[in-house]
Amino acid sequence: MKRSFLLLSGSFVTWLFLQVACIAYSSDPKQFIAEIVDEAKIVLNSNISKEEKSKKLSEIALKTVDIKGIGHYTLGSKRLKELTPNELKKYEEIFQKYFLKTFTSRLTDYSDPKIAVVSAEKTSEKYTIVKTMLLKTDKKPEVKIDWRIYTKDPNKPLIRDLIIEGLSLARTQKEEFTSILSTNNNDINALFARLEEFINK
Repeated sequence: MKRSFLLLSGSFVTWLFLQVACIAYSSDPKQFIAEIVDEAKIVLNSNISKEEKSKKLSEIALKTVDIKGIGHYTLGSKRLKELTPNELKKYEEIFQKYFLKTFTSRLTDYSDPKIAVVSAEKTSEKYTIVKTMLLKTDKKPEVKIDWRIYTKDPNKPLIRDLIIEGLSLARTQKEEFTSILSTNNNDINALFARLEEFINK
């Protein structure tokens, strides 16, 4: 009986994640964020290993975040133009791994995050800001989180930035990359080495 229950439970969890993986996201930016938040909660509240959570969260990010666009912004248009095709390809591959590790390592420390989607404001033809609130707990204060959504393709919104209490994560990352390059004679290989060091930790 116990074995049957465990098998049934395992099958249910597998089915649940298959349903999550097949989600077709809303084209409405506010609903889009609400769906992502709900999807992430399922993963974070599940009884799976931290490694499995990281894998599931990475899958969500690959579907909903414009990682390539963030990577290009982070490096800057001037430096992008200076790269050879092989260097650009390598940068995009390394940045994706770096982004996913950064993204998942921050989230897997949370359990049952309570995020309220507050409002959405279209700032241009290409961008909408969705305002959310990470609700306070006994241990953590309330945090304002704005999601910058890229809507050039209105049927496929993508996250371009997170602005936490007024601080843009993409801009902060850009400043960090600029600093690394500036102290290494703008050698892109120095940036590659720093990112790979973080990825392989």
